[in-house]
Amino acid sequence: MLGMERRDAAGRGVERAVGERNGAAGGSALLVGVAGPELVEGPRRRRFTAEYKLRVLREVDACSRPGEIGALLRREGLYSSLLTEWRRARETGALQALGRPRGRRPSDPRDAQIAALERRAERAEAELEKARKVIEVQGNVSALLGELLEPRGAEGSTKR
Repeated sequence: MLGMERRDAAGRGVERAVGERNGAAGGSALLVGVAGPELVEGPRRRRFTAEYKLRVLREVDACSRPGEIGALLRREGLYSSLLTEWRRARETGALQALGRPRGRRPSDPRDAQIAALERRAERAEAELEKARKVIEVQGNVSALLGELLEPRGAEGSTKR
């Protein structure tokens, strides 16, 4: 099963088997059905509901023969470490502990409000300080202009 004859870079005829690819002998071929690397979706963390966790724990507790738990774990695609975590959570608080999402706890909205009010107060204090400086400068300019515009001869005529 030989394909068509191709010419390499030196002009020699090169025979290739059907389906054989070689970048030096003739262009690049795209693989059909393979997505580009920029389209590949990364792994995502699985999330289990509290009801699902409790259902699996009930099924595990009902297992009595050797190997049943392993078969259940394989069927559900779970690890035994998850069972340990879920059992511990069930003992400490049932649905509340099992349903709690992982990660950071959401911040208290009052904290954000307090921070916003503190920033607002700091800005107001800065503006007040600027206004005080402006008033002081205006007072100094007024006093200076008063001295410059006061007639010098008027002082001598009042002293007589």
